[in-house]
Amino acid sequence: MNGLTRVPGLLYGGDYNPEQWPEDVWADDVRLMKEAGVNLVTVGVFSWARLQPGPDAFDFGWLDRLLDLLDAHGIAADLATATASPPAWLVRAHPETLPVTADGVRLEFGSRQHYCPSSPVYRAAAARLARRIAERYRDHPAVVLWHVHNEYGDHVAECFCAESAADFRGWLRERYGDLAALNRAWATESWSQRYGRWDEIEPPRTAPGPLNPTQSLDWRRFCSAALLACYLAEKAVLDEAGGGIPVTTNFMSMFKPLDYWAWAAREDVVSDDAYPDPADPAAHVGAAMAYDLMRSLKGGRPWLLMEQAPSAVSWRPVNVPKPPALSRLWSLQAVARGADGVLHFQWRASRAGAEKFHSALLPHRGTGSPQWARTVALGRDLARLAEVAGARLAADVAVVLDWDSWWALELDEHPSSRLRLKELVLSWYGAAHARNVAVDFVRPGADLGRYRLVLLPNLYLASDATAAWLTSYVAGGGRLVCGFFSGVVDEHDHVHPGGGLAPLRDALGVVVDEYWPVPDGASVDVAFGSRVVPATLWSELLEARAAEPAAVYGGGPLAGRPAVTRNAHGAGRAWYVGCHLGERVGLVLEEAFADAGVRPVLDVPAGVEATRRDGPGASYLFLLNHRADEAEAPVPDGVDLLSGAAVRGALRLAPLGAAVLRTARHDHPER
Repeated sequence: MNGLTRVPGLLYGGDYNPEQWPEDVWADDVRLMKEAGVNLVTVGVFSWARLQPGPDAFDFGWLDRLLDLLDAHGIAADLATATASPPAWLVRAHPETLPVTADGVRLEFGSRQHYCPSSPVYRAAAARLARRIAERYRDHPAVVLWHVHNEYGDHVAECFCAESAADFRGWLRERYGDLAALNRAWATESWSQRYGRWDEIEPPRTAPGPLNPTQSLDWRRFCSAALLACYLAEKAVLDEAGGGIPVTTNFMSMFKPLDYWAWAAREDVVSDDAYPDPADPAAHVGAAMAYDLMRSLKGGRPWLLMEQAPSAVSWRPVNVPKPPALSRLWSLQAVARGADGVLHFQWRASRAGAEKFHSALLPHRGTGSPQWARTVALGRDLARLAEVAGARLAADVAVVLDWDSWWALELDEHPSSRLRLKELVLSWYGAAHARNVAVDFVRPGADLGRYRLVLLPNLYLASDATAAWLTSYVAGGGRLVCGFFSGVVDEHDHVHPGGGLAPLRDALGVVVDEYWPVPDGASVDVAFGSRVVPATLWSELLEARAAEPAAVYGGGPLAGRPAVTRNAHGAGRAWYVGCHLGERVGLVLEEAFADAGVRPVLDVPAGVEATRRDGPGASYLFLLNHRADEAEAPVPDGVDLLSGAAVRGALRLAPLGAAVLRTARHDHPER
């Protein structure tokens, strides 16, 4: 049994939109689903207008017949609440439900996700539909998962209308209690922005110049919370009337607008939509990072890849298809990093609409297409891996990711506008990925007891409590690597007394005198002994107090000054990286890995990704060859579940090939 639903083995399938097709097509669909090994389809995501054609008119007959047909063929349903795209009748009766931009433009009907998250009319209508669906289908044998909405925040992550403004003021009242506290937090004595009444406060709409940064930060917090309130309104209905069926809503990998730590805490199952670009040779690294985050959001529990493209998408400027081997490899990568299911958008290719050129498991050409052969083959592969379901990954390394700090880092009026957290994290993650070091993501305040090493690519916003958490970890024997422009401001975006790194100085043993961004197109040399590498984007004038230099600037105005430092604190050690090294940060991480006793999952050739999932009676070693040529890897003895062949000592992987070895149970060493 997988860790997500009552369906045995790994889940396989995709979004199914039968409302786009005559009912005489449905029987052919389910027959082909069985042929392909599909055992779960997502149904009803964009069917609000079909399910509720008028304010007091409901039509569930077609969905009754569809779910009965799926159940008769042993195919389970992830049943959506259909609330991501309000119908025309609701919009025309209540135009105030449409979202408004920061410039005051009200967006129109005719796409999807056209709603104001704070609209009580929208929320009530969505909850009403969710209740009707839950009460009708909670006992239907096909329904194994509730799917709330779809990709919250995708097209509309914020709304600036009057309703949103009122909701924002209510959120601020709850956060601060009184205007005096808000004025202190927002530093409103700057630029004469002091507020005397709550109704003077508006969202950070387009203004003549730079906006109040703390107001903008609180707006980001509010917008994530407003969308979460929409989800929670529907989930409350499903929890009450949904028959105990688990609830999910599909995330969008590492997505800036929504604090997924807060969201995942209110989900039963974490699910993700991931669309790495086949034209990007490093896309698999970003995908791996997103998958590790999804696994980490629920403390290592299995998760579900809800959507991926079977081949090309339809929304990039140039939509490159996936070669067959790459499509298979990327599906297996999700399972390798903890997914208990691989679903796609979508099952049958649409003939009309905005997504008619998006690939599908069953393409326009039908079963005569090479894509159909790939669909059937992947189903067979996942069936062979059924026993992997429920197995977990273990990691010795944690990467700290905090949405508050992400939002604050990318506000205006900073020493450089070029800093983007996701890119900074990816460069550090990529260095660990290249070395096949397993990592988890953690939020500030998490239990770090199981981790030998903590990576902090950037934590611009660090409260005193967060700084104490990290300092205590190092003092207790942990290893920490901290990236530049960290520990700069508190939770209100106020600079810490004493400047950058002030709350982390005990652990790091270094202070920042001045930030020294690197101009576009330029670089500075950084010397690790005799090895000199370029740093771009950022550098800092550091004063090493207790710390010792691990690398120095090799030229320019900072020549001879520390660029990277290391510091012993208590029983542990901490490194500070005061410049942007890209994936060359691996030079620092290698030292930290060795010092912390961190080992790769397996020593394999470059370009081969190795992960391990541990089950109760066996371990499963995934080997994924992202190279364009063959690779040979030394491996423990085992059986390749994909081929059924016994493996002894070494394994040869075809270009873009994969193997999943069942081996003896691996005991993860404790710190």
